[in-house]
Amino acid sequence: MPEQLWFTEILNRLFGGPVTAFLRALHIEPKYAQAPISNSFAMELLVFAFLLILFLLVRSRLSVESPGGLQHTFEGLEGFVLSQSREIIGHHSEPYTAFFAIVFVFILICNLIGLIPGFESPTGVPTVPLGCAICAFLYYHAQGFKHAGPKYLLHFFGPPMEGMPIYARIPLVVLMLPIELVSHFARLLSLTVRLWANIFAGDLVTLVFFSMIPIGIPIIFGGLHIFVAFLQAYVFMLLSIIYVSGAVADEH
Repeated sequence: MPEQLWFTEILNRLFGGPVTAFLRALHIEPKYAQAPISNSFAMELLVFAFLLILFLLVRSRLSVESPGGLQHTFEGLEGFVLSQSREIIGHHSEPYTAFFAIVFVFILICNLIGLIPGFESPTGVPTVPLGCAICAFLYYHAQGFKHAGPKYLLHFFGPPMEGMPIYARIPLVVLMLPIELVSHFARLLSLTVRLWANIFAGDLVTLVFFSMIPIGIPIIFGGLHIFVAFLQAYVFMLLSIIYVSGAVADEH
């Protein structure tokens, strides 16, 4: 049996059997039949539930005449994300703000939840950053197709080649296509490793110093972990904005 957090243990006791049966119906054999729900998935589920309740609470208290502190906080967040996307994408960035904002908030909460005793950061496990990276990857390609249609595929064949003779275009296309494909799939690796390595290292350093010197010193590393949590959530969001900007640029 794997080491389980208390919340994970509760989920496995309540839903372990149905989850195992569901996975086996998909011809997937869980590593631990009695505990198919991992700590990282349990923490993701907890973050999702927290954000859902928080968003419903904000939605129920929206007011034009007397906005509360929570509404001001989210309006400030929306303004920050919108300003970042406008600087990179341009004035047509408003439709993408919701995705960028939820990516930032979800990753930030996932990074910070590990500071609470009895929990751990799901982004410290490679599969969670990979899932976020896949979402960003699919999103910016979908927006590219939505913006330019099938012409978006021309992006993978290198720069515009108007006026270039056909005998010169073919070698350039053959050269640029694999380079562009590798470049785009490398973004998945970049987003995943950057987020996972920083959060994993932060959790590990905090745990080591807490076990060695349980008073005083861990507070310093806890503050550093908070800074890294905000920074990595911002970097992930910023890179997503850059990728969307490249996908919806007019030349594509």
